[in-house]
Amino acid sequence: MPGSLNTLDRTRLLLDVSLWSGTLSRMAEAIQRTEEYADMYHIDVADAHFVPSLLFFPDMVAAIRAETSKPLHVHFMLENPLSQVDDFVSAGADIITIHAENGDRIPAVASRLRERNVAVGLAFQLDTDLNLLDDCLDTIDLVLIMGTPLGIKGVGLDPRAYERLRTVRAKIASRGMHDTVILSVDGGIRDETVPKLFEAGTEMITPGSLVFKSPDLAGTARWVHSLRR
Repeated sequence: MPGSLNTLDRTRLLLDVSLWSGTLSRMAEAIQRTEEYADMYHIDVADAHFVPSLLFFPDMVAAIRAETSKPLHVHFMLENPLSQVDDFVSAGADIITIHAENGDRIPAVASRLRERNVAVGLAFQLDTDLNLLDDCLDTIDLVLIMGTPLGIKGVGLDPRAYERLRTVRAKIASRGMHDTVILSVDGGIRDETVPKLFEAGTEMITPGSLVFKSPDLAGTARWVHSLRR
């Protein structure tokens, strides 16, 4: 694989836990509570231009890096991702996902991440044409399908996400890349949607409240792992 995901056990990459759903003033406690069950930590970064929100920054990622040895997945929701790559890599990112909507900026970002031995993810908003994946599938490690609008918490899963996962799963299979590209989904991760998401082909989910509000984290983690096909 192009980046550092080749050093990870892909069969364990199921729970990409969103730290945005943790208590931000007690991030170390949020990590301590979930680290036994998280396979990766998902860190959203937003510039208030690509999406309205302002979210995590490099120093915060560095602080998180000091609290855990789990892989850090940094999700860029940025107009100019290349300008931020080096700072977040230096802060400890293991994978950086950019958006298909970044268009002609994607090759330069992917190239820079490969130079830094950081894995490359490509995310798709709900209305973005999935055929944009065709020209870059062999240069990325992960495809992230958004199941809700960007930058908003607590929104239910858009039902289009299931068919979009099936479409991407088929594209990956047709290229014989099932062992090299991970398919993941972010947004609308609920008890009732998780089984359907795995049936549709996802390999990894980005839970927030599903983890942080769980009364039985061990049981939740076992349940999710039991759903992987």
